[in-house]
Amino acid sequence: MDFTYHAELWHDLFVMIGTSAGALVGLLFIVVSLHFTNISERSDDNMRATIDGARYNTIHLLVVLVEAAAILMPQPMAWVGAELLVVNLFGLRGPLAFSYKYFSKHITISHRGRFPTGLILTIFSAYLVSIAGSIALFGHLGWGLYLVAASCIAKIVRSVLTAWMLMFGMVQARASAKDPDRAT
Repeated sequence: MDFTYHAELWHDLFVMIGTSAGALVGLLFIVVSLHFTNISERSDDNMRATIDGARYNTIHLLVVLVEAAAILMPQPMAWVGAELLVVNLFGLRGPLAFSYKYFSKHITISHRGRFPTGLILTIFSAYLVSIAGSIALFGHLGWGLYLVAASCIAKIVRSVLTAWMLMFGMVQARASAKDPDRAT
């Protein structure tokens, strides 16, 4: 199999990835805007974690959008690798900052009612895969695009699942505020 960099062969995939990420950013923005009153009324750790989760979720999707743009832009492969490395190092700070801020607190926003370890590990791994792909591209190894594409898809899927979890986390937090006996 020829692993040389042929951007035209990846065009349709990265157009789809970038378009999906951009549309999801818009939808996430709308959902948070619609629930802003409910979010701002609460100040507990779960609600702050939900707000931070939504913010980082948006950042993950924006990273995917920038990755798609970098790959679609006509430029040398080494530049693509360098750009992807920078944007993924920026994005990697999200799961690290979230873990540092909330790991020791009693947050119950995951579907199991505790810290979302699986979520954090998934998105962290996706960034590491994309960083490996960007280093490969920087070294003129075209197979790095496979890693970047897989990482972008993983980030989109994880972001959709995270948004779903956060949305129900807000609903659950609102319900427990109205009826403290229902809290899980």
